[in-house]
Amino acid sequence: MFKNYFKIAWRNLLKNKTFSLINILGLALGMACSLLIMLWVQDEVRMDRYHKNDTRLFSVMENQYYSGAVNTFSSTPGILAENIVKDIPEIQMASQLLWEESPVFTVGNVLDNEKGRYAQGDFLSMFSFDLSQGDPKTALKRPDGVVISQKLVNKYFKGQDPMGKTIRVDNKDDVIVTGILKEISPYSSMTFDFLMSYDRWQKNNKWSQEWGNNGPRCVVMLAGNTSVEKVNAKIKNYIKTKNKDSNVELFLINYGESYLYSNWEAGKQNGGRIEYVRMFTIVAVFILIIACINFMNLATARSVKRAKEVGLRKVVGAYRSSLITQFMGESILITLLALFFAVVLVVVLLPSFNALTEKKLALDFLDPSLLLLLLALATATGLVAGSYPALFMSSLNPVVVLKGALKFKPSAAYFRQGLVVFQFGLSILLILSMIVVYNQIQYIQSKNLGFARENLLYISDIERGMAKNFASFKQALENEPGIKSVSSSQANPMNYGSSTQGVRWPGKDTTQQLLFNVNPSGYDFVKTMGIKLLDGRDFSPEFGTDTSNYLINEAAAKKIGYKDPVGKELTMWGKKGKIIGLMKDFHIGSLHVAIEPLIVSLQPKQDTWGAALIRTEAGRTSQAIENIEKLFKRYSPGIPFKYHFADEEFGNLYKAENVVSKLSNYFAFLAIFISCLGLFGLAAFTAEQRTKEIGVRKVLGASIANVVGMLSMDFVKLVALAAFIAFPIAWYFLRGWLEKYAYRIDIEWWYFVVAGVAALLIALFTVSFQAIKAALMNPVKSLKSE
Repeated sequence: MFKNYFKIAWRNLLKNKTFSLINILGLALGMACSLLIMLWVQDEVRMDRYHKNDTRLFSVMENQYYSGAVNTFSSTPGILAENIVKDIPEIQMASQLLWEESPVFTVGNVLDNEKGRYAQGDFLSMFSFDLSQGDPKTALKRPDGVVISQKLVNKYFKGQDPMGKTIRVDNKDDVIVTGILKEISPYSSMTFDFLMSYDRWQKNNKWSQEWGNNGPRCVVMLAGNTSVEKVNAKIKNYIKTKNKDSNVELFLINYGESYLYSNWEAGKQNGGRIEYVRMFTIVAVFILIIACINFMNLATARSVKRAKEVGLRKVVGAYRSSLITQFMGESILITLLALFFAVVLVVVLLPSFNALTEKKLALDFLDPSLLLLLLALATATGLVAGSYPALFMSSLNPVVVLKGALKFKPSAAYFRQGLVVFQFGLSILLILSMIVVYNQIQYIQSKNLGFARENLLYISDIERGMAKNFASFKQALENEPGIKSVSSSQANPMNYGSSTQGVRWPGKDTTQQLLFNVNPSGYDFVKTMGIKLLDGRDFSPEFGTDTSNYLINEAAAKKIGYKDPVGKELTMWGKKGKIIGLMKDFHIGSLHVAIEPLIVSLQPKQDTWGAALIRTEAGRTSQAIENIEKLFKRYSPGIPFKYHFADEEFGNLYKAENVVSKLSNYFAFLAIFISCLGLFGLAAFTAEQRTKEIGVRKVLGASIANVVGMLSMDFVKLVALAAFIAFPIAWYFLRGWLEKYAYRIDIEWWYFVVAGVAALLIALFTVSFQAIKAALMNPVKSLKSE
C-alpha cells in the first residue's frame, strides 16, 4: 500500500513540474530560514548554561534607592564575596570578578596587551572553566598566580612547559603561571586569555575595600537544595549591616539567566537579549507558515485535477482515513525533499550568517539534538502544510466528481483567499519592521551626540607607562602637525562608568539621595571632546583653584535646581568648589537611556588611571597617528601602541541592533519572495481554469489590458486587505519596540504607504506575468473544443 502511495506521489510530482518546483522551493526557503534562526536561538538559550553548577550559580545584584528612582547594578563592594560567604551559611562559595582588563604581558622579547580578568580564589571551583594543567582549587589563591590560555602558552612559551614560569605585567610586577586553561566553551559569554588573582588587584586599589564603593561583580554558589527566596530574604539588607547609611538592597539572579535577561528598569527585570530570541522565533514561525500556506493553497486549488482519482478510490472501497494518509504522505515526501535542499542552503549560507551574527554555529549531523530538530521541522511542516489539502480532498463526494460536476463551494474559495490575506499580512508586517528598525538605527548613528565623535581617538589605560609623563606627552603632541588638541579622561568617551551620591550644595534637601555621573578629566577636556559650553569656561592651568572647581551638564543643573549655575557653590566628596562651566547635554553611552546628570572634575596629574583623548585635524588622521605613535613610544617605552576611534566605539554600542536590522531586511525579502511564489502558482492555476472565459472575452473585443486587469484585480484586493489588517498590528508592536529607546524616531505615516505600495506592486508584478501570458493566448486554441 505504502509503495503504491509513494509511486502515485512521485508521479504527481513529475506530472506537475511547475507546481512541484514552487512547492519545494517555497518550503525549502522557509525551512532554511527557520533552521538558521532556530540554530541561533538554540545557541542563545544555551549560553552560560553549560556550567556543571548552573542551577546553583548566581550573580549578586544591587537595587540602589534614590529619591524617586530605583537603579539596578551588577557592581558590588569589592569585599562583598569574602564576607558574605562567612555570614550566610547557605552560600557555599563566593568570588569577586573584575571587568575585562588588557595589561601588557612581557616574556623575554615578546610583549603585548592581553585580555583577561581578575578573579577570586574559588572562581575556578565554581565555574566549568577547566584546566589542562594546575589545580583549579588553588590556582588563583596565590596572590602572584596567573592562569593562561593555550594561545598565550604558544605565544610566550613555545616549546616549553609554562608551569612555574614568570610573566612580567605592565613592566612592574611578576606573576607565576599556576594553570593552563583548556579551550573555553563557545557557550560562554565570558571569554578571557588569562585569569589573575583578584587579591593582587585589590591590594593596589584601596577604594575597593570600602563598603560604600562599588565596582567588581560578585558571583556566589549556593549549597545544594537551598531556596533562593530564602537567601534573597537574608541578603536583602546585608550591606546596611556593614554600612548603616547605605541605600542598597541585594538580590540574586541565576548566572545563566543573566545573559538573556540583562535589562532592568525600576528594580525589575525588563528584557534583554531574550527579546531578540522571542522576536526571531516568531519570525521563524511566520516564514514557515507563509511557506506552508503556499503548499495548502496550491494543493487545494489543484484538487480538481485529482478529483476523479479520489472518486475512483472511494468507489473501490478506500476509506477516508486511508486517503488522508495518502495525501499526508505526499505532503511529507515533498517536505523531506524540501528539507534536503534547505539543509544544503543552510550549509552554504552558514559562514555568512556566522559572520553577520558573530557566532560559531555549525550543523553537526552526529548531534542527536540537531537530528531531532530536523525531524521535528520536517514533521511539523509536513503536517501543517498537508493537513487542510488532505482533509479537503478526502471529503470529496465520489458521485459528484465522477460525473465531472465538481464545483468549489464559496467557503473553499474564501478559505484560500483568507490564507493569501494572512500570508501577505505577515509579509507586510516584516516589511514594516524592516523599515522601522532601519530608520531607528540610522537615527541613532546620525544623531548629534552633543560632542564631535569624528576625528576623536583615545588611548586607554595610560597609567601603564605614560601616567607620570602625560603632561610632557600632551605638550609634545600639541606641537605635532595634524593634532588639534589633547586631554585626558577617567574613561573612554562612550562609557563614564563612575557615579556618586556624595554631592552637596547650599540648600540641598539632606533627606534626598541623588545620583550623579562623575568623570575626572584633564585640561582642555571640553575643547578636545568638542562639547558646547553654554556658559562659563573650561579648566585652565591659569586658574590654580580649578582643581576644586567643576563643570556640569544641563541635566545636572536641572537636578541640582540651579538656573544659572556658573559661579555657584558645589561640593563633591568633601571637596568644596565652584561651578565654572555649564556644558550642553551630551551622550555618554547608549541612546537606550536618557542623558544623565554629569559632573566633571579636574585631575591634571593622571598618576594611576585614565585615557588620553586626542582630537586630530580632518583629513590628516593618518599623519596624526604616525606622530602619536612616535611620541607614545618615546614616553611609554615597552608598551604596545593601541588606539581606538570614538565613532567606532559608538558603533559597537549598537552591534545587536545592526544585526537585527540586517536580518530584518533578509527575512522580509524572503517572506515576500515566498509569498510571491505561492501567488505566482495561484495566478497560473487561475489563468488555466479561466482559459475559455478569456477566449470568449477576447472574441467579444476585450483588450489585453482588460484581461490582465480582470485576472490581477482579485489578487490585488487581497493584498490591499492584508495591508489594512497588518498596519495597526505592526504599529502596536513596533511602538513597543521603539519605547526601549529614550531617543527614538516617530512611526511616520509614509512607512505604511511604502510597505503597502511595495507589497501591492510586488504582488501585481507577480500576477501580471501569468495574466499577460493568458491574455496573449490565441482564443482559437482555447475555444476549439467548444
